[in-house]
Amino acid sequence: MIRNYIKIAWRNIWNNKLFSAINIISLAIGLSAAFVIGLMVYYEFTFDTFHQGGDRMYRVVTDFETPQGDMKNGGVAPPMRLAVREELTGIEQSAYFFNWWISESKAASSEQIFKDPEKIILTQASYFDLFQYKWIAGSKETALQKPNQVVLTRKRALEYFPNLPLTAVMGQTIEYNADIQAVVSGIVEDFDKRSDFFFDEFVSLATAKQTGSKDQILNDSWGMTNNASQLYIKISEHSTAAQIKSQLVALSEQHVDADMIKYNNKRTFNLQPLADLHFDQEYGVYDYSRPEANKNILISLIFIAIFLLLLGSINFINLNTAQATQRAKEIGIRKTLGSSKRQLIVQFLGETFLLTLLAALSSVILSIFALKVFDDFIPKGVDATLMASPWFTGLVLGLITILTFLSGFYPGLVLSRFKPSRALKGELIRSENKSSLRKVLTVSQFVIAQVFVIVTLLVSKQIYFMMHSDLGFRTDAVVYLQTPWEDQKVDKRFVLEQEIRNLPGISRISLGGMPPASHNMATRMGIYKTKNQEVIQELQVLNGDGDYLDVYNIDILAGRKPLNDTIEEYIINETGMQAFGFHNPEDIVGKYIELNSNKRLIVGVMKDFKQRSLKTGIVPLVLTGDTGRERRTNFRTVHLVLGDKASGWSGTLAEIEQVYKNIYPGEDFKITFLDQTIANFY
Repeated sequence: MIRNYIKIAWRNIWNNKLFSAINIISLAIGLSAAFVIGLMVYYEFTFDTFHQGGDRMYRVVTDFETPQGDMKNGGVAPPMRLAVREELTGIEQSAYFFNWWISESKAASSEQIFKDPEKIILTQASYFDLFQYKWIAGSKETALQKPNQVVLTRKRALEYFPNLPLTAVMGQTIEYNADIQAVVSGIVEDFDKRSDFFFDEFVSLATAKQTGSKDQILNDSWGMTNNASQLYIKISEHSTAAQIKSQLVALSEQHVDADMIKYNNKRTFNLQPLADLHFDQEYGVYDYSRPEANKNILISLIFIAIFLLLLGSINFINLNTAQATQRAKEIGIRKTLGSSKRQLIVQFLGETFLLTLLAALSSVILSIFALKVFDDFIPKGVDATLMASPWFTGLVLGLITILTFLSGFYPGLVLSRFKPSRALKGELIRSENKSSLRKVLTVSQFVIAQVFVIVTLLVSKQIYFMMHSDLGFRTDAVVYLQTPWEDQKVDKRFVLEQEIRNLPGISRISLGGMPPASHNMATRMGIYKTKNQEVIQELQVLNGDGDYLDVYNIDILAGRKPLNDTIEEYIINETGMQAFGFHNPEDIVGKYIELNSNKRLIVGVMKDFKQRSLKTGIVPLVLTGDTGRERRTNFRTVHLVLGDKASGWSGTLAEIEQVYKNIYPGEDFKITFLDQTIANFY
């Protein structure tokens, strides 16, 4: 019986090739769009879901309340790592680590140097108690007990020692910054599931005494909070997050720093669930190379996928129902020969199932194609391999079942109600209810389609607006070249700037810190004192020479530029001027503000500009030179305006790279277009 149903269904599909093709293609397009969205949502929501007791794991973070506004920091004060063990109850496990940034590393037995290696942390054995790794060699109990020990992942071990078996890597030496050595004491497997804990090297925390970060890690001051200092806890099964939070609040009140009282700041330790880490936009993540995962956007995408499925299903129902007019005689003959209403409904459900199955198979192929075509617009980890997961198979089968019922039952019901005598004459049964339902479905289809069109136009215009809005400084044809971080002197940078200045194709050039808009932000507390009051304000600090404002076309509203690069004079922006109580730019020129207990002269006021995306406000800011040059230069970036003809940019960039390589041989060439940095904000 089932075989006959399938044969008849296939014959009907084959006899109506054009109609069937339209049905299959339209449904396949809707399904493929929903599948791609589903893969993206699944990918983002499955980060770090595999940790044992993950629902009880939290990151300890720090919240600040200041007169200038609230701030959030993903790090903790150094003493916190001991306090959670000794002063808090209800905590089953804790793990501390410090993100360690170094300039280079290499295997002692090799000449290959890895510049600016990433994914390195300083930590203890407790890290491997909280986060479960599979050990290839060594053990978590002994691997990080002593100074100068390091655990590697399989991937990093093969990078350092490509010609050695993993067992032979144990005992090998790795050099960091050419002056710190660590012996490989363990090797672990890389996580085979998605995780934001993407670290590849785990150096024993005791090694911190030999690093430049020792004061940030081993300091016993509760007044220091560094985002690199990360602390995770797992609460016991009988404790709650609220109970731990109350203890953290008490701990923060117990260890109030004198500077916090002086500046009227309040600090509170808080908890961030592990499940929220991947979507974090406040406390910071570990992999800044990937776009931010926004939970609200993903939820919106889920609704979009549902609407696409509804649109495809409604279209499918309408097409099948409309086809009924051409099958009236067929239904009449079947009823005359004894077919029951149930058999007719099953028959049409069978046809719908075959159409839906073909559409689903086609949509899988379309999805694979779409993933390749739109590779630049979706997260890098979203690929066709995710379709092999059980959830995707279940999703496809579930959709086929639901769509078969929704899209086949109603047309089958309509057709099965035809009267044989009238159906044999090719006449249809008129029914206001059926007509009304079809009208509702048709109108719904057009409404949903129009909503999508309108939303698409609005979003595209919004993106265009964000990408082309005036941020208050030049963005076109501007590039910036970063120099090696480990070089603390400015001498080579002066040579680099001068040689690039002499190249053809360079319109303007400046030496300074970061560009006006970037992900990096250095801040200091500024104090303006009068006889009657004291105004305290956090200030973002930019560093640049006398040409910095000219490169970025930032206007000076009053005053002048600093006399030279090393004199301690500041140019303040309009927002900073207003924060200190001034409304006229000329009035603040010549006044002094206090930073780090030293008075700084305000010599000018510059026009406001956006330091981040349009989603964030303008913050008080000052521009100064390279005042700390005798200790460590702040001029680490060369800012360039390329010539008007874009066709010549590639040649100019090649010449700049050659100059850079002559001055910094063996160093990576890192040049970035400013408009790309701004695009990454969105």
